[in-house]
Amino acid sequence: YDCAEVALRHGVPVVADGGLTSSGDIAKALAAGADSVMLGSMLAGTDESPGDVILVQGERFKEYRGMGSLGAMKARSFSKDRYFQGDVEDVDKLVPEGIEGRVPYKGPVQAILYQLVGGLRQAMGYCGAPTIEALKLESRFVRITGAGLRESHPHDVTITKDSPNYRRS
Repeated sequence: YDCAEVALRHGVPVVADGGLTSSGDIAKALAAGADSVMLGSMLAGTDESPGDVILVQGERFKEYRGMGSLGAMKARSFSKDRYFQGDVEDVDKLVPEGIEGRVPYKGPVQAILYQLVGGLRQAMGYCGAPTIEALKLESRFVRITGAGLRESHPHDVTITKDSPNYRRS
């Protein structure tokens, strides 16, 4: 929030990058002053994201490689440039800032974006904000306890069917 206030005074846009896992996180980032959000890992696993779909113990996953991963830097020079390592010739000297792994397969990106936009609209409604600009101006953050956070999520029940907008953590 403090960074966003200073950036606004100087006309510098703020991008929330990293740690976003839900539409609620997007709403909080925008409410705190972000002008945009990065959705890399949230969209990983969709049909449109790079990587092969693989089957592991009967479940589908999509291979995932962050832009700062060693594999990405080895394969593409622009990835090295992005992390200020464009002049590094020896692969053993690269310092990765990302990982390679797999994420659950999620299907078409359209379905994910529909849920994210819907969740953002719900959050804006809770705040009485008809626009993103109003969300930035009118939002108020309230600190809650760990117990309050647990109470805010499903509890005392075994989830038997995943919801398209909620994943068990």
